[in-house]
Amino acid sequence: MTLEGTIEHWPGKPYPLGATYDGEGINFALFSENATAIWLCLFNHTNDEKEYVSIEMTEVTDHVWHVYIPGLSPGQLYGYRVDGPYEPEQGHRFNKHKLLLDPYAKAIDGRIDWSDAMFGYPVGDEDEDRDLKFDTQDSSEGMNKSIVIDSAFDWEGVEKPQTPLHQSIIYELHVKGFTKLREDVDESIRGTYKGLAQPQVIEYFKNLGVTAIELMPIHQFVHDKTLMDKDLRNYWGYNTIGFFAPHSGYSSAGKLGEQVTEFKELVKAYHKAGIEVILDVVYNHTAEGNHYGPTLCFKGIDNQAYYRLVEDDKRYYMDYTGTGNSLNMLHSRSLQLVMDSLRYWVTEMQVDGFRFDLASTLARGLHEVGKLSTFLDTIHQDPIVSQVKLIAEPWDVGEGGYQVGKFPVLWAEWNGKYRDTVRRFWKGDESQVGEMANRLTGSSDLYQTDGRKPTASINFVTAHDGFTLNDLVSYNEKHNAANGEDNNDGESHNISWNCGVEGPTDDKKIIALREKQKRNFLSTLLLSQGVPMISMGDEYGRTQNGNNNVYCQDNELSWFNWDWTERQQALFDFTKELISFRKNAPVMRRRRFFHGRKVHGVGVRDIRWLAPDGHDMTDEEWDNGYVRCLSMLLNGHAMEERDEKGNLITDHTYMMMLNSYWEPVTFIFPLKHRKWEWEIIVSTDNPKAMHENTMIRENVELPPRSFLLLRKCEAEPDSSGY
Repeated sequence: MTLEGTIEHWPGKPYPLGATYDGEGINFALFSENATAIWLCLFNHTNDEKEYVSIEMTEVTDHVWHVYIPGLSPGQLYGYRVDGPYEPEQGHRFNKHKLLLDPYAKAIDGRIDWSDAMFGYPVGDEDEDRDLKFDTQDSSEGMNKSIVIDSAFDWEGVEKPQTPLHQSIIYELHVKGFTKLREDVDESIRGTYKGLAQPQVIEYFKNLGVTAIELMPIHQFVHDKTLMDKDLRNYWGYNTIGFFAPHSGYSSAGKLGEQVTEFKELVKAYHKAGIEVILDVVYNHTAEGNHYGPTLCFKGIDNQAYYRLVEDDKRYYMDYTGTGNSLNMLHSRSLQLVMDSLRYWVTEMQVDGFRFDLASTLARGLHEVGKLSTFLDTIHQDPIVSQVKLIAEPWDVGEGGYQVGKFPVLWAEWNGKYRDTVRRFWKGDESQVGEMANRLTGSSDLYQTDGRKPTASINFVTAHDGFTLNDLVSYNEKHNAANGEDNNDGESHNISWNCGVEGPTDDKKIIALREKQKRNFLSTLLLSQGVPMISMGDEYGRTQNGNNNVYCQDNELSWFNWDWTERQQALFDFTKELISFRKNAPVMRRRRFFHGRKVHGVGVRDIRWLAPDGHDMTDEEWDNGYVRCLSMLLNGHAMEERDEKGNLITDHTYMMMLNSYWEPVTFIFPLKHRKWEWEIIVSTDNPKAMHENTMIRENVELPPRSFLLLRKCEAEPDSSGY
């Protein structure tokens, strides 16, 4: 296998890991603790049947194998072959016949051309112990290759926006899906980084008012063989194989390193517009699956180091993710891999933060999810990563994996309890008002006791995983037949309500109710304390026809539709107005919890909870399961917060009323507020009233299933008798 002497090579250095170009040649460094031999393989083209040279790496320092090759330049294609024991029952799955990606590759070319050769065992064997057998087929021809890059890039002095979290409004999107159908983007760049960076696309976000885009996975990922066999694709991308490489499939400029530059151009363009870029990252597992999975990278380099294995039977993988494996964050080199990747994306790619998929898996110690886990400690001590936005998806599928409210300071969390409570409330479920009050005010019950603030709560009603907002009010059941799994995939407990008919309807009353329910959800989301996150297309009512798990639907079912109806345009305009109002109403995005954080609190200055009769909610009313309405009085004159220059922040007094009952409810103003006029700011029952300077002095009859926000008209600040 060794062709030494055909190319000059020197010992090289063990650091940095990966392939590093210094202007005169390239240093290659690869960690493997248990390998017995490693070969660096160089290629001229992606689909070359074999490498043109294979160099045995004989220099080893602290388990890092390294070699330097003078004269090589960026664009060089390469991979590794790693030898060692093939002893699956001991946790070792070395196979020198399999070409492997560099875990530190900054770019990866092409996609895998699936064949039996991609597996370290005879995959066609029907024996359930087939993974214990050894396969000798060479995988290099169909395997994608690592690429050496030149990291030079002109950022033109553009700085990061550094938007404070309490001022942030996050928009979750898919790189390809967002522009694939946009006709004013050149067809050659639709669905790419460049397409997403077009001025007219960025202007859409500025017009809407969001402050950050959160990109679904753009690390290099793999389209599963099982999906490819069904003529489907891994659309979402939660199947990472390269933690440093931007996914080449989203590049319009080329796949030999051009994807790196194209992604940097995207980040620069958004930063110029004052919009942050957050990445959804998948460090909890890889695309190599379980013991029956392929050998593409980590499994063949050092399976025992990179993966959590079952302690008393290392043939098998600990699976906290439901994907077949879990990355071994207990091993120092796996931890280093993740930390090096995070720093790279912050420093070299200039991203503004991360949303960690199934973050509980990363936080697991020996068995349990714990705040003292090595990963969380390392994040906190890192001077670079600790300073960006850190958002956890605080659950995994393992025992004890649901950790909402349990991540430490510095971390925000996707608040699954917020999602579920808001859905139940507007669905009309019983016994929700107490829980709803907590969610509206930043979820202090989850985040206050450990020193966190309302911004620890990333509020969302929908996300990529599940129904869209339109489908949430249009379907009771999932409709996932297109995924080819007999409708068995996807969540069955959606807390959704179709308003009377399953799916599309011509019934005008049902259509009107659905539109109002969408407005109710958006109003609640954008006027709650915490950080709102909008899922792609919810601002206009995008549908997936009831499919709540479009992970494999890379087609118009999942893509953003730019051809809107009048109703969809109206919903967009409504959402835009909500965002604009939130930005100009400090009391709606407080940095601190209300002093009256306990729902049962009476007499507090900054917030009051009122029953429809205008009196403070009693314990009996909080505990009454039949109560489906709620009123909140917010005193903007009592915020006790200061801006960055030390000036006291004040705002108006607002009355927020929510009625999820199917009958109207009359609300009476508190006694000392009846002398004032109140202006309608948000009305989900009559959005036109928001533009008519409509004033209210008398009692308010709040229609069924509706949300109303009023602003007190006062000449001078008045918090007396609040």
